[in-house]
Amino acid sequence: MPPAPLDPSLTTPIVAVPGLGLSGAVPGRTLDRLPAPSAVVELPGYGLPAPRGTALGSDDLARLLLTRLDELGVTRAVLLGHSASCQIVVRAAVRDPHRVAALVLVGPTTDPRARSWPALAGRWLRTAAWERPGQVPRLVRDYRRTGLGAMGRGMDAARRDRIDRGLAQVGCPVLVVRGPHDRIAPQDWVDALAATAPHGRAGTLAAGAHMVPLTHPGELAAGVGTFLGTAAGVAEPPGRAVRRS
Repeated sequence: MPPAPLDPSLTTPIVAVPGLGLSGAVPGRTLDRLPAPSAVVELPGYGLPAPRGTALGSDDLARLLLTRLDELGVTRAVLLGHSASCQIVVRAAVRDPHRVAALVLVGPTTDPRARSWPALAGRWLRTAAWERPGQVPRLVRDYRRTGLGAMGRGMDAARRDRIDRGLAQVGCPVLVVRGPHDRIAPQDWVDALAATAPHGRAGTLAAGAHMVPLTHPGELAAGVGTFLGTAAGVAEPPGRAVRRS
């Protein structure tokens, strides 16, 4: 079921796209702790199954995301991406800059130094050692729903995408944030991405690894709230959350 349309009379909403293979419940844990109106948009490979032949490139999915914003009645939003979906929200901001008030990129991929499958696998394994075991049942359910084949094709598209080149074209405020034990998005990569954006800033939470929207939603929400409160033109007074898909 699609999310309910957002009330256009409310302040700038936050719209999140879950990471590759993850359901909307993962970023939803963070959005529930923020006062702004919010919604999660699931896309093929990013919460929804993606049959073979489905276009999973960031530009294809960005166009679909913008269509979903139209369906939600959202004319301007803060977009939040996690992991590989960071590339999708950046591409959406490049395609339609007037629609995007700010970007929040959580643990973005893909560092060009780790584009190969062996390098990616090594970073995932080094990060997994720091993740909370209690999240495994949620991940298994989400990965089954999306499909391992779709996830593989999605990652193959994402690892070739140069998010840094897209960020250089984005004029809105950008927060690039990570958990301190995230080897997929290391500190120097996050710093470099933030420096690439004309109005970017980098942040590292006090705890967590790659899955901070799920494992440390309170800490992430606090960081996002501070960013939105200081980013020009996107301060968020208390609002209400909307039903998620």
